[in-house]
Amino acid sequence: MRRALHLLRLQLRTAFLVAAQYRWEFLLEGVLSLLWAATALAPLFVVYGGSSAHGIPGWTFEESLVVTSWFILLQGVLEGAINPCLEAIVDHIRKGTLDFVLLKPADAQFLVSTARFELWRVTNVAAALVVMGVAFHRLGRWPSPAGVVEALLLFVVAWVILYSLWILIVSLAFRVVKIDNLSYLFTSIFDAARWPSTVYRGVVAVLFTFVIPLALMTTTPAEALLGRVQLASVGFGVLGAGVFSYFARQVWLRSLRRYTSASS
Repeated sequence: MRRALHLLRLQLRTAFLVAAQYRWEFLLEGVLSLLWAATALAPLFVVYGGSSAHGIPGWTFEESLVVTSWFILLQGVLEGAINPCLEAIVDHIRKGTLDFVLLKPADAQFLVSTARFELWRVTNVAAALVVMGVAFHRLGRWPSPAGVVEALLLFVVAWVILYSLWILIVSLAFRVVKIDNLSYLFTSIFDAARWPSTVYRGVVAVLFTFVIPLALMTTTPAEALLGRVQLASVGFGVLGAGVFSYFARQVWLRSLRRYTSASS
């Protein structure tokens, strides 16, 4: 564990040095990220039209704003810490340079999962916290300490599930090599997480609850902050994250055994 933390610290330090070297690009990308976060709020204003009576049943405008803030937060994590690393894996597989990673005396999955970070995406985190703060200010109340702890735990759960889903997609690159369309499809599906899960019905609701658990990623943490989540939902989330993580790990190891290196 100590060695893994040391490697992670080195990778983050490298990412920081790169960001400092291209500071103007860092600032520009950060501004663009803030603009994107602002556009993510636009659909809410369209749906509610200034009145909660015309919005999503069971959700006021401010409560839906909390869900959207979680979506913005996770989008920053996905684009800043998960996508760059896993896209690098695909490049390694295509070019046959994964050999260099496999020869290093450390777990290959950990190395490729911490190889690249886009630190300017931290602006998404800042934007999400601001939006969340505005939402609770308008509600006239703040989350309880227990709600904050539950939400933080569910944030870790959401990160693990997102990461595991991407590992499953990337593992296909060992067979298919070109998976760009599949990654774009997943990113498009993830956009559905901006809405409270109650807007989806039937097969779509089942899909976004059990197969690609978007509800667990944004709606459930928002409900935790709003003080209306069931403890069983948190437990289900932790269990689900563990299952996703274990399954993704096994698929990764199986795919790695089938990898034909450039030197083979």
